[in-house]
Amino acid sequence: MTDILFVHGMFQNAKSWEKWTGYFSERGFNCVSPSWPLHEGDPRALRESPPEGLGDLHLETVIDAVESEVRRLDRPVMIGHSVGGLITQIMANKGLVSSGVAINSVAPNAMIDLDWGFIKNSAIIANPLKGNDPVLMDAKTFHGAFANTLSEEEAEREFEKSATHDSRNVLRDCMGKAGRIDLDAPHAPLLLIGGEEDQIIPAHLTEKNFDAYSDKGSVTDFLPFAGRSHYICNEPGWEQVAEAALQFIQRNETSPRPLSNAVSIA
Repeated sequence: MTDILFVHGMFQNAKSWEKWTGYFSERGFNCVSPSWPLHEGDPRALRESPPEGLGDLHLETVIDAVESEVRRLDRPVMIGHSVGGLITQIMANKGLVSSGVAINSVAPNAMIDLDWGFIKNSAIIANPLKGNDPVLMDAKTFHGAFANTLSEEEAEREFEKSATHDSRNVLRDCMGKAGRIDLDAPHAPLLLIGGEEDQIIPAHLTEKNFDAYSDKGSVTDFLPFAGRSHYICNEPGWEQVAEAALQFIQRNETSPRPLSNAVSIA
């Protein structure tokens, strides 16, 4: 049985993968979806009582926790969202996964985008004037930045179910040494998925990330999805995204050939 390790991003925890673990479990995979340190538990309870030390959480601590799970499973498939997508790329760069799917991924090596949504949201989260105060997610911000393709009522429901607060230091660290990889090195098959309505990680930043990989002997694919926000893994139509990930994983178990890239899926 093939293992899949799911890695969430900021402002979420393992609860965000429940649909995906159900989907892949039904198809014969052993699914593991740990929460980051200081993210374990019910999201509402975590919002009402933020864990002590949350603002001091750093990316290196998250990476170490994920790598421990990866080594326990022995080269699993990895699927990651946002910062989890960056961690997926890091694990692929280390040769620790058999294949990876990075969804709306924070880009490595301090890659940025001039899209206004990217600049605004990154500045709010990483604001150096806020020190180590955690970022407190609220329903309005969740709708406007995270789940902008949903109605206000739908976004409110999703916020209640899945949103957590988070550490500014995680995003700050993504822009530093901890977020660097060797984009010229051979790596396991890697699929980068982008949501074309994402206000946090624009799809063209994901494409820029894809274009930066240079090893011709490694499979690296890019697949944008039209009409999808940063909440791509749980908004309506998430099954299409999961199916694309499944097809990539299955195809590269036996025949590691790249897709025709940049084909938008409605």
